[in-house]
Amino acid sequence: MSADQPPPQRPPRRETVTGVPRGARRPPGHAPARSEITEQTTLGATYVRSLMRSQLRAAMVSLGALALLVGSLPLLFSLPEVFTASDLPSPAPFVWAALGVAVYPVMWLIARWYVRRAERNERAFGKLVEGR
Repeated sequence: MSADQPPPQRPPRRETVTGVPRGARRPPGHAPARSEITEQTTLGATYVRSLMRSQLRAAMVSLGALALLVGSLPLLFSLPEVFTASDLPSPAPFVWAALGVAVYPVMWLIARWYVRRAERNERAFGKLVEGR
């Protein structure tokens, strides 16, 4: 070998991969979250706890709105006595109108919001578990 010639190139080293092929690692339809939950691992417990926390959060928001609504009823029912003279008939029509027109539709809206929120939480959890 002379000084002006580069050293001879060696052919690249061939390596054999002995691992499991990517397509065969998991059976079709295998969802990692589902197996974590089924096997009751720490990660599976975290998934379930996350679902329970989101459902509890929705329940607390709706319960707080309902408590605020029902808790303000005594104040609302005392208003006719303040604005009416004592010689007028009882404020019963106002009470029924307040309950029928204001309270029950709002309660229905709160319940509807809660159910939709709970279903959305469950759909998101189902997508996580199914691996979609």
